[in-house]
Amino acid sequence: MKEGQCLWVGLHAGLAVVICVGSLAAQRGNPTAIASGVLDESTSTVRPLIERYTQDRVTVSHVYTTPLSETADQRWEHFYQEWSTELAGVNFDRLDQESQIDYLLFDNHLRYQRRQLDLRRKQEAEMAVLLPFAKTIVSLDESRVRKEIPKPEQQAATLAKMVQEIAKVREAAEAGIAGNDKSSAKAGPDVHPIPVKATVASRTALAVEKLRECLKRWFQYYSGYDPLFTWWVNQPYKDADKALEAYGNFVKERLVGIKTDDKTTIIGDPVGREALNAELAAAMIPYTPEELIALAKNEMAWCTKEMLRASRDMGLGDDWHKALEHVKDMHVPPGEQPEAIRKLAVEGIDYMEAHDLVTVPPLAKETWRMEMMTPERQLVNPFFTGGEVISVSYPTDTMTFEQRMMSMRGNNIPFSRSTVFHELIPGHYLQQFMSERHRQYRLVFHTPFWSEGNAFYWEMLLWDMGFPRTPEERAGMLFWRMHRCARIIFSLSFHLGLWTPQQCVDFLVSAVGHEVDNATAEVRRSFNGSVGPLYQCAYMLGALQFRALHKELVESGKMSNRAFHDAILHQGQMPVEMVRADLTRQKLTRNFKTRWKFYGEIAAVQ
Repeated sequence: MKEGQCLWVGLHAGLAVVICVGSLAAQRGNPTAIASGVLDESTSTVRPLIERYTQDRVTVSHVYTTPLSETADQRWEHFYQEWSTELAGVNFDRLDQESQIDYLLFDNHLRYQRRQLDLRRKQEAEMAVLLPFAKTIVSLDESRVRKEIPKPEQQAATLAKMVQEIAKVREAAEAGIAGNDKSSAKAGPDVHPIPVKATVASRTALAVEKLRECLKRWFQYYSGYDPLFTWWVNQPYKDADKALEAYGNFVKERLVGIKTDDKTTIIGDPVGREALNAELAAAMIPYTPEELIALAKNEMAWCTKEMLRASRDMGLGDDWHKALEHVKDMHVPPGEQPEAIRKLAVEGIDYMEAHDLVTVPPLAKETWRMEMMTPERQLVNPFFTGGEVISVSYPTDTMTFEQRMMSMRGNNIPFSRSTVFHELIPGHYLQQFMSERHRQYRLVFHTPFWSEGNAFYWEMLLWDMGFPRTPEERAGMLFWRMHRCARIIFSLSFHLGLWTPQQCVDFLVSAVGHEVDNATAEVRRSFNGSVGPLYQCAYMLGALQFRALHKELVESGKMSNRAFHDAILHQGQMPVEMVRADLTRQKLTRNFKTRWKFYGEIAAVQ
């Protein structure tokens, strides 16, 4: 999935032309209507509230952009409280089914946003001792937001004082480095050593970068346009910017322990069990983290059994790691990967249509695009990412020999045969295409359990349908399945404080068969703050939810495959339990609590 997915959601929310043309029930039984370009069949009475909220949220976000701002936090708290109050005034019992679902989605979203605000405040409080100068930058930027007339001489003095403050906090942080008695001895009498955790320091380094950008934005707003401002502030600003840059590097290298040229060390930020439970509640997953680790281990055992069977069918006995090495060598030469990907994309689309699995609009088939991934991005994303554009990971001439081989081996043909349709059709591109045309207002409720879960669900379904033709292709699909099991195990173990990032890397290499560089990139992406703590769990868990729902509705004969999959895409993005509530016409209450045990009862790991 594209890293920019959440940005895509924000930019597009509420901007589509909407045409209401009848009920979902009619559309489910009418594939022709789906293919004809119908944009939106929603008649929800809660929808106008959600659309207005989405637009208001964008408007507020344009103004309150100052990092570490208490004023911004208070404004967002008031914003979410206002909308919670307005939603509470809606008579839930008088709503129809679709409107009730929107009510519950909206209420769940608002609760989650307020929890996230509380979490951010706690994190900022932990960093405060390392960022005493942040208030200066925040105050300057907020004066710009209020459109106040600048006070150049006073602001120049403020910046000069801030440079001294940065030097002082750096000295205190040096003195507080664990076990560095020599540093403490050198500290001045007025310096109070600051003990710092690497995780908090890592978060602080990112905050320093944001503060530096914020100060630059403030300076450029006035510089050159106000001669007196430029005369007074130009040099103090340069000194302050230089001090911030040096302090940021100091935090990374001395407090976090990552040198500028270090591309291997990973410092994550475990969120803890309480935060994980809050995330699970928002995703409507009624299991504990420990139960989910047990689930993943159970699925991993199935994968290992199937991998052994594939290894034997290749004539390699029970050494499935050797079988996987054989599969990794089945890669195309440099320069031929784009054509290989094109063929796999066409194969996936043809398979969907030949088996009448889902409606694929002709425009969607026509308009997917391809680009090659940069070497820099491959440090974080060693495999393909997708959506409208599939970004292909393959070696470039700037890589070392070892890096080139790992990239080619990690993106071999059997591995790619699952990746391509996951990223394009029927996966992420078809999701995006349909989400922009059906119930687009629900994009604000985006969850990876729907998007990533649905894309991986297709891998499960196609496995059951016999899509892999050879033991090598089975091993390719199983690699990704093991990978998704491992994601649950290592990410939850890390966030519970049980594993280090290095243990996560080692686990991916030994239990899944990853190349070392690819495993490192996978763990770095998981813990660098670009995705939420449950993102890596969402692939397997969301897929299992969709699989359970498929069994309930399709295997029982209540719906056809095509009607089922079209209905999912027409309902828009949301927690999968709400998809189930709609498709099964479940009776709902205002105080709805998640309770769908889609995997049955699970004995938690100890």
